[in-house]
Amino acid sequence: MVKRIKLGLIGNSISQSRAPFLHKMLGEIYGVEVSYDLHDPGNSDRVDFESLLWNMRDSGYTGTNVTFPFKQLAVEFVSRPDAAVEEVGATNTLIFAEADIRATNTDYTGFILGYRSRRGSQPAGRTLMLGAGGVGRAVAFGLFEVGATELGIFDINTESSTGLVDALKARGYNAYVVMKADLETQIDAADGLVNCTPIGHYATPGNPVDEALFGSQSWAFDAVYVPIDTDFLRCAHSSGLEIVSGFDLFFYQGIEAFSTFSGIDVDPKIALAQFKQAFDIKSDLFA
Repeated sequence: MVKRIKLGLIGNSISQSRAPFLHKMLGEIYGVEVSYDLHDPGNSDRVDFESLLWNMRDSGYTGTNVTFPFKQLAVEFVSRPDAAVEEVGATNTLIFAEADIRATNTDYTGFILGYRSRRGSQPAGRTLMLGAGGVGRAVAFGLFEVGATELGIFDINTESSTGLVDALKARGYNAYVVMKADLETQIDAADGLVNCTPIGHYATPGNPVDEALFGSQSWAFDAVYVPIDTDFLRCAHSSGLEIVSGFDLFFYQGIEAFSTFSGIDVDPKIALAQFKQAFDIKSDLFA
């Protein structure tokens, strides 16, 4: 009998997400019949999110991915968070059980795998991160797993950056809040630049860093993957920085999520080759 799983994604501005293709492709590779639906509430309202979540559980979904702006809110509805969720304080992968909701955070594991696929064992070093939301929390904790020595965090909402810094310090990590007045100095002094804001997404285009500030760093990462070649990454690449792309995060968190939903161990090399062929991804930024 063919195994069947019903999946979804909850988030705003997700119409161009490639998650449905990725999960269905993985299903075809491993003999699983996968359906994957997009659910965009069009707002960040807690009541609407909760209603959608229960409707999905009651209509037979195996689980759902969660993206901006619900990754921290979703934790409130989880009865069995794993160690990654406990560490980060956010989730992007929910699994519906009969009486409860389990959760993991494949943004956290996916970032670590994506970083190492590009930079191997090279340490992240002194890092400056923009954005302290749900994906920012996962990446921040992941950065210390890949050798960050210190992490400065800037967010237009100082309360968000302060909360994340406090959570990181509680785990013994060297993190601090960066204020707007000090941002350029911190960017110039960093080994790595990280964008975890929505700026650069097709719905919120632009570059969160002035082009003139690229070049003194060693590497850069952009959590945005739609479009795949953001202005941030193109500026970083043209300035000679090593690239870790939002596509890397999307791909590795996706196969980790599929494994969680299906119980199947995915071979990333096979999956990546098929995905890149399907979307004709040839850019040297993402080779």
